[in-house]
Amino acid sequence: MRKPVIAANWKMYKTPAQAQEFLQAFLPLVANHKRDEILLFPSYVDLSVAIAATKGSNVSVGAQNMHYAEEGAYTGEISPSMIKALGATHVLLGHSERREYFGETDEIINKKLHAALHHGLTPVLCMGETLEERDAGKTEEVLLRHCQEALKGVVPHAAESFIIAYEPIWAIGTGKTATPEIAGLAHFHIRTQVAHLLGRQTADRIRILYGGSVKPENACALLNQPEVDGALVGGASLDPQSFAKIVKY
Repeated sequence: MRKPVIAANWKMYKTPAQAQEFLQAFLPLVANHKRDEILLFPSYVDLSVAIAATKGSNVSVGAQNMHYAEEGAYTGEISPSMIKALGATHVLLGHSERREYFGETDEIINKKLHAALHHGLTPVLCMGETLEERDAGKTEEVLLRHCQEALKGVVPHAAESFIIAYEPIWAIGTGKTATPEIAGLAHFHIRTQVAHLLGRQTADRIRILYGGSVKPENACALLNQPEVDGALVGGASLDPQSFAKIVKY
């Protein structure tokens, strides 16, 4: 059985003081929750605060992005070893906003994926189609490309540890949400491609999350789809009460 994952992506929100305030309110709300793995992806400046606050709890902390190099003249970047040294355990890779606004390619994401695995970080690999691609009937084609390019050179036993997040770009920050059936079918396509590339056993073990305007009101319907193994939550994760409701859907 795949243990569900409920992850919060705070994006470029919250100062360290606000992160501390959030966790003081949130952690007691989920203290006894064991059904799901709970992940938190704060901004870089909040990582130390979040890691300290969640120590000994049932919440893990990851970074929203990283460079694939160990070190070097890359102003403004953060390396896998830096993330690891802080005590983070996970890293988001290939988020649609990184692809759209910062020009990240599948080739770059593949390098980051290998670097994360090399350093013992659990990657959460994001993929999804634009509205234009969906309207053109290219969803499956896009997901195939993302899988093929991102997973190049990855061996099956290493892949079993990481997480994939299907996040249709047309549903991120727009208020639009994929229907449970649309989400379930997309997850089926992704798992089928992973099985083709890395084998059925690996595909059966990899957890695939849905991301795209997940809210307390729609979480249950989405997360009860058999192919959906959890959620990557954006705006609704910024409020502790709202995010706790999603965790306990």
